[in-house]
Amino acid sequence: MKLEGKVAIVTGAASGMGRAIAQLFAKEGAKVVVADLNKEGAEKVAQEITISGGFATALEVNVAKLIDVENMIDKAVQEYGTLDILVNNAGIMDGFEPVADITDEKWDLIFDVNTKGVMRAMRKAIPIFLERGKGNIINIASTGGLNGAHAGAAYGASKHAVVGLTKNTGFMYAKEGIRCNAIAPGAVNTNISTSMTNVNQFGLSRAGLAHAVTPHAGEPEEIAQAALFLASDEASFVNGVVLVVDGGWTSAF
Repeated sequence: MKLEGKVAIVTGAASGMGRAIAQLFAKEGAKVVVADLNKEGAEKVAQEITISGGFATALEVNVAKLIDVENMIDKAVQEYGTLDILVNNAGIMDGFEPVADITDEKWDLIFDVNTKGVMRAMRKAIPIFLERGKGNIINIASTGGLNGAHAGAAYGASKHAVVGLTKNTGFMYAKEGIRCNAIAPGAVNTNISTSMTNVNQFGLSRAGLAHAVTPHAGEPEEIAQAALFLASDEASFVNGVVLVVDGGWTSAF
């Protein structure tokens, strides 16, 4: 098994890509902290893993809250003795608002979840990795973090920031045994659209031009396989990279 004896945290793990990543990591031998704002959903995923013979702990975590993020890292170490892999998957969509229509409140919310939550988890985990001389961070970015027409201004900017944070961290700690990579999924069949409110019709119409050329939507399990590669020793020389997993969508641009 590729992750035998490893301890992993996966945020946003109650559904979608996070759930698929948590389940696959456990299948490959990792002990997994299933973190999500949806406590009931997280507990269900942890139970599914346990029933299948794996090890998992569910935690209610709002990644927009500093105390929750830091408690998540502490609980993982308390429960399993250490931390090897941090997967920052939790995220929310905007409402396709262009910059002229975004509110401060919406901007702050998107960045608190999609960007600041990622930074805070990394900041808390890095000292553990430095002490151990090794560690692995996988950030779930987006093709919207590489292009301008896949969502609204706030979501796109937040994911561009995650890409920059990933590359900077990969370089900064490369000699310390710490790898930091990102996955940029394209369209994937998840429930992230439920986080969208008051969809901006102008922004949606513009983004729709890019969405119209999507070859097809992927499945969460396909993103999980990419995460497994980055988490495993097979990717030992892969660092500071954004792995696009979009079925060829952005190859058209």
